[in-house]
Amino acid sequence: MPVIIYIAVMALVTYLVRMLPFTLFRKEIRSPFFKGLLHYIPYAVLSAMTIPAIFYSTGSLTTAVAGTAVAVVLAYIRLPLIVVALAASGSAFVLGLFI
Repeated sequence: MPVIIYIAVMALVTYLVRMLPFTLFRKEIRSPFFKGLLHYIPYAVLSAMTIPAIFYSTGSLTTAVAGTAVAVVLAYIRLPLIVVALAASGSAFVLGLFI
């Protein structure tokens, strides 16, 4: 029974977070500062959720840093996402075999 209560509270909170901006901000936001802030929020949240998981995912900080370095370099030269993900995972795996 507590699981149903948890799900209901989670649904309510999720609904409120998505509904409140539509009810509070009826006019277009004209401020360049707030437009810029709202533009970068998804990237900041995604980074805040992903970066810690990267460094704890392999169990070794060395392999995690190597995989991240490979991913950053390949992403910087604009390779496709699947190539970046596979190369980063592969490099962390191969380095983990030698450590």
